[in-house]
Amino acid sequence: MNTRGHAANGGLHMVPFRGLRYVPERIGSLAAVTSPPYDVVVRPDGLHHLESADPHNIVRLILPQADTPAARHQQAAETLDRWIAEGILALDPEPALYVYEQRKDDILQRGIIGALALSTPDEGIVLPHEDVMPHVVADRAALMRTTSANLEPLLLTYRSDGTATGATAVMERIVLGSPLLSTTTEDGFSHRLWAVTDPDDLTRISADLARHQALIADGHHRWATYLRLRDEQSVPGAWNYGLVLLIDTARYPLRVRAIHRLLNRLPVSDALTAVKDRFRVQDVEGPLPRALEALAAAAGEGNAFLLAGDGRFHLLDRPDPALLSRTVPPGRPDAWRQLDATVLHSALLEHVWRIPDTPEDITYIHDTEAAVVQAERRGGTAVLMHPVREDVVRELARQGVTMPRKSTSFGPKPATGLVLRSLHLG
Repeated sequence: MNTRGHAANGGLHMVPFRGLRYVPERIGSLAAVTSPPYDVVVRPDGLHHLESADPHNIVRLILPQADTPAARHQQAAETLDRWIAEGILALDPEPALYVYEQRKDDILQRGIIGALALSTPDEGIVLPHEDVMPHVVADRAALMRTTSANLEPLLLTYRSDGTATGATAVMERIVLGSPLLSTTTEDGFSHRLWAVTDPDDLTRISADLARHQALIADGHHRWATYLRLRDEQSVPGAWNYGLVLLIDTARYPLRVRAIHRLLNRLPVSDALTAVKDRFRVQDVEGPLPRALEALAAAAGEGNAFLLAGDGRFHLLDRPDPALLSRTVPPGRPDAWRQLDATVLHSALLEHVWRIPDTPEDITYIHDTEAAVVQAERRGGTAVLMHPVREDVVRELARQGVTMPRKSTSFGPKPATGLVLRSLHLG
């Protein structure tokens, strides 16, 4: 493997690796051992569901369960080593880039999985768009350090000119052949994976990607983890690269969804009392899809949020301009100051509700229905968000402006467990 820190020409530099994959004959089914990314699993329900699906489900590596963080990470490392020793997981015979396809109804997404040379934001090659939570980075770093593996790929995007050339041309030819694996997960998505090993194909992909920069669509904490672990090394090597899925959104546009907030210790009644006279508050009719339509309509006019957790839905919109002027930090682009996530964190969480951004107080949930259900169970408040447009995200990233943490959810996300990267075996 080339061990440069980043591509000399300033573009994306992706290299093949020997994928670590499940051996089909040693597991019940491939679908039963896969998982959503670690931060999408709704704990505890989702975790228990995945653990019971198959004794070798990948969730036992990405979300190990033990009494202390150190014990969790050590358990994951021991489980990974045992599965390799028992032949549950095995390395592919030669280094490859992997073409990955996801399909469901009218959704078709294809991209390339490989080991991408790491770069910092000031190099302008890989652009983050969200802030990260230090405690999450520390936990992911400890897990990755202990297992010495990239257990799941980040989701990155770039934009070509939209023509079927370069990397896209290679992908679209490769998918005409037989895949390494094919499965359909319980969410209805079919997944297929092909290996690209031909030197000419690899060169063509490399030359094409070297002309582009990428946006982190999903995986900011894992990217920050990659950089932290790289900086711990005394010499360049495998830690200078991280496992990513790279999607050309000119050919395969992603869908952007919101990430919702669950305020664990704030009852809906208290939330509504505190926000009175600072936002317009309206009760809206359910069920949930209908309430979300009301949120979408209001979001088209300005900042809007939907509160749930007491069996009803409450729309907050038309914030008091004086409140925003007083609480939203100046010195940032207007697009950043007008983001729902900015207004939520700066005005509502910090000044109106006075809720600290800690795991005990705020849970970030991708699934809308799950956020409502959990709020009702805990007696808390679900703050349902409307998604940000991708062009807003990309433009802020190009300006070097990061959005509040957990502002967006791009998808569909890659299934975890289809291909892993060992940093000491491959």
